[in-house]
Amino acid sequence: MTTPDSAALNPEAGPREILQSLIAFPTVSRDTNLPLVEWVEAFLASNGIDSTRVMSPCGTKAHLYAQVGPDAPGGVVLSGHTDVVPVDGQAWDTDPWTLTEKDGRLYGRGTCDMKGFDALALWAMARASRLPLTRPLQLAFSYDEEVGCMAVADLVEAMIGSDLPRAETVIVGEPSMMKVVTGHKGGLGVHVHIRGYEVHSSMQPYGVSAIMEGARLIQWCNEMNAANAADAPPSALAAPFDPPFTTLHVGVISGGTAHNITAKDCDFLISVRQVPGDTGWGEKIEAAAREIEAGMQAIRPETGIALDMGFGVPPLTPEQGGPAELLTRRLTGDNGEHVVSYGTEGGQFQSRGYSVVVCGPGDIAQAHQPNEFLDIAQLEAGQVFMEKLLDELCQ
Repeated sequence: MTTPDSAALNPEAGPREILQSLIAFPTVSRDTNLPLVEWVEAFLASNGIDSTRVMSPCGTKAHLYAQVGPDAPGGVVLSGHTDVVPVDGQAWDTDPWTLTEKDGRLYGRGTCDMKGFDALALWAMARASRLPLTRPLQLAFSYDEEVGCMAVADLVEAMIGSDLPRAETVIVGEPSMMKVVTGHKGGLGVHVHIRGYEVHSSMQPYGVSAIMEGARLIQWCNEMNAANAADAPPSALAAPFDPPFTTLHVGVISGGTAHNITAKDCDFLISVRQVPGDTGWGEKIEAAAREIEAGMQAIRPETGIALDMGFGVPPLTPEQGGPAELLTRRLTGDNGEHVVSYGTEGGQFQSRGYSVVVCGPGDIAQAHQPNEFLDIAQLEAGQVFMEKLLDELCQ
């Protein structure tokens, strides 16, 4: 495993050199990110920047935040996550943990999602430490974004409760081709465990098949999708999205022991992608599950349905002339209207009162893919963006 000692540490490194070091840390969400955090702490310290950890409950991971500049209002947060998705089972042409250049692209796990932005943010922090800022630049690096965007809530609360001045704007650097994304769908994940009652399948009316009862709840999801799609016209908040409505999905299901035994157990995850303004889906799923459960318990009282919240990602709601949008449009020159259906940690910041946009280098189509890459031109565009941001914070 790569360690901080084996990754180059140069206080004046450029974005590409920093990215090379970050890629060397295999920070898959299931594993620790502490070696990378230690390296980031050392890099910031080499530029005279203090940083603060926010440890995970298990003690194997950490968020990190830092600030450069005066304790003044109007600051900007550069928000990135440190974790990446696994490479297991993917066919890579290069070592995913070694930054490799080919044909104008930089290959490696996390180059696009989102260590490219992380490298730019660290470069900007280092450069900012040598500039006469009139407003602060803050850094917020999280863990476990790839497994639900929930953990970042602790980071946001820690920053709010710290001695740092509350920033005005948050720029979440998820890959957007440096376009200004002002909105995204929220996400809700509900783990479902159905407890049935086993009998021989020839005696099916006297048992309760967990799988077949689970199918009722999945069919309810299908019916909700059809109803949401049929609603017309979509709300003003939903209309820019594709599709312009909330969707429910079940991707994996497990259960049962044999073809001739009613299934005792069934497990699956209901994943909800909510358009801004469409709330209450946790309660709707609960109500549907209880109705099905009543029918199960009329046959066998010991059966039931257990629901467990897996994740809840607040949507990012477009702001009308918000400071984050105005700033980022000014820096990029992008005046287009952009929203996305994937989720980010931006909603967690916005729900706590920050003005937020998503803007970062790379194409989301490359995220999580084998041979993930970031175009060098995108990294360079990101550096120009950071240079303009620093100029803005010096005014």
